[in-house]
Amino acid sequence: MRGKPKSFISAPSAAIRLFAWLAFALPMLLVSTLASAAPARTRVVLNGDAVPVSFNDGDSFRVLSGTYSGAQARLAGFNTLESHGPVHVWGTWTVKEMYVLAKMAMYHGRQGVWTCTSDGKTDTYGRMLTWCPDLAESLIRNGLAHVMTIDDEPGKPELVEAQREAQRERRGIWAHGVPPFVLTSLHSVEEDTTGEGTYNRLVSSVDGHSVKWKHTDRYVECAKICHMVYSVDDARIDEVTETVANDPKVANIVGKLSRVELREAVEDFAKWRYTSRAIAQDKRLDFEAYLQGKADAGAFGSQNRRSGSCMVHVPFERRYGGGRAACLR
Repeated sequence: MRGKPKSFISAPSAAIRLFAWLAFALPMLLVSTLASAAPARTRVVLNGDAVPVSFNDGDSFRVLSGTYSGAQARLAGFNTLESHGPVHVWGTWTVKEMYVLAKMAMYHGRQGVWTCTSDGKTDTYGRMLTWCPDLAESLIRNGLAHVMTIDDEPGKPELVEAQREAQRERRGIWAHGVPPFVLTSLHSVEEDTTGEGTYNRLVSSVDGHSVKWKHTDRYVECAKICHMVYSVDDARIDEVTETVANDPKVANIVGKLSRVELREAVEDFAKWRYTSRAIAQDKRLDFEAYLQGKADAGAFGSQNRRSGSCMVHVPFERRYGGGRAACLR
């Protein structure tokens, strides 16, 4: 059975908060003063060639010359916080403090010389997928990024271990808490243009695998959306596991699972309202609906809940320029 996330870590000293505010004020002043200046250049060795790039946040850059000149690169294997404004929050952080950390990740990228490779393939946003292992490990070990894949698979072992160290030492984004999942993107229901449904992305703070949090909610601009974490009673989990194991309605979903795997799937849903990777992907929505019925009927008992990772929703077209949303200014 895979490991479980630790509970929230208590807040560090006021000195760390003071540092965060200083870190916020000074870079922001510099950005304001040099707003019209040319983008900062960083040297990256891309597929063996030294090229200048411009980091616009911690996990992406634009290639300024060479074979891939003009390409926007998305760095694979990790994720940094959104840098378009103060939108992330968890534990005892404030959104402004987490915005500082997003900017610090960008400056960290600008300060090094990194070795990267790419085959030129792009993601769904047209960005060139690029692997920069030294940058990924450096950002993660310093608590300025977290491990991320886009599917059920865990992140690279060396990055997962670097993240565990950062969490143990309460570095960077982990200093005020370690949520079980990091909420990395929000999509309101009207953003579904394919008819395949809307989802928000959650990323495990244990091993970096991604979860699609599917929903039918319409979010207003600047709304704070949180992934909720539910308390569980072990005896109740055991009872529900037994019920599920003997229910013919879900035999085609859970029939091949060991009892340990089934209990983990039930516990995962009870805690986080998502379906374990033990369940086949094409069966997850059905299994979630089945367990939600159990939850609604009180099978998990009276569950207390608290906020895990949260984000402030701002539509893409309102994130930049003079028409930015009020909560980003």
